[in-house]
Amino acid sequence: MKRFSFLILYLLVSLNGFSWGFYAHQRINRLAIFTLPPEMARFYKKHLVYLMENSVNPDKRRYAVVGEAARHYLDVEAYGDSVWAKPYWKDAVNFWGEDTLNAHGIVPWHIQRMKYQLTEAFREHNTARILKLSAEMGHYIADGNVPLHTTKNYNGQLTGQEGIHAFWESRLPELYAEKYDFFVGPAHYVHSPAQRAWTAVKNAHHCLDSLFLLETQLTKELGVSRKYSIEERGTTPQKTYSRDFSERYHQALNHQVEKQMRASIKMIGDFWYTCWIDAGQPDLNTLQELSEQDKKSEDQEKRSWLQRLLGIRPED
Repeated sequence: MKRFSFLILYLLVSLNGFSWGFYAHQRINRLAIFTLPPEMARFYKKHLVYLMENSVNPDKRRYAVVGEAARHYLDVEAYGDSVWAKPYWKDAVNFWGEDTLNAHGIVPWHIQRMKYQLTEAFREHNTARILKLSAEMGHYIADGNVPLHTTKNYNGQLTGQEGIHAFWESRLPELYAEKYDFFVGPAHYVHSPAQRAWTAVKNAHHCLDSLFLLETQLTKELGVSRKYSIEERGTTPQKTYSRDFSERYHQALNHQVEKQMRASIKMIGDFWYTCWIDAGQPDLNTLQELSEQDKKSEDQEKRSWLQRLLGIRPED
């Protein structure tokens, strides 16, 4: 009975997405695979389901693991203009201190850390580490390309626009992603991972003004009564942004969501490819399969996150 209750709670947490929404994160990781050269593509396509399913692990543990939440965002306003001049972690720590960094977000620095770790995993021919780090690097890169992950006003709570976070990065992709053009071309080598990470965050941050302004203008035009509707989510009626409001906002944004998803896909493919190149281009077709112990360890890790999140003792 306790095991059954645990599984039900796990499913509830798993379905409660945070950044980009589970749908978008999984789709972004999947599409990044198709940017890779043949020497990598065979291995990544073989593990496509793993790379999709595990793309959302960082969100599942963000409230259970100390320090995890800061890896998903960067409050640009909290740092000021000097943030753009501190692309490397050591310089940032010397200037602000780790406590300040962890309080206001570290996503561009963490992407660089993940790049180093994945390169080492390739060098070690460690199948489990390559897959785990590839899946999770995709998550952090995608988060770094979300405008609302670059501001203290991440959910419109400071401007009376509560709910805009999930609206932009979950509702709109779920409604319109099937119409997006996701052909981004082949992966290319990244000569400066630090610069690429910061350019992504800066470009995302520059989207904020129009993102907030257009939502405000449309709300005034249509009124609150036409802004929301009740839709079935599974078997539960939920209040959400209406189809009419969503369509008009989506058009007003002029492909903004599509552009940021495309940027995420391309950047993930580029980083995976760069890690492989920097590791000496190991033959991925000779890697061992994931062992049963690897799978068991991963399941135990996920169970541990959820136990901490729900306050469940290991023996329960």
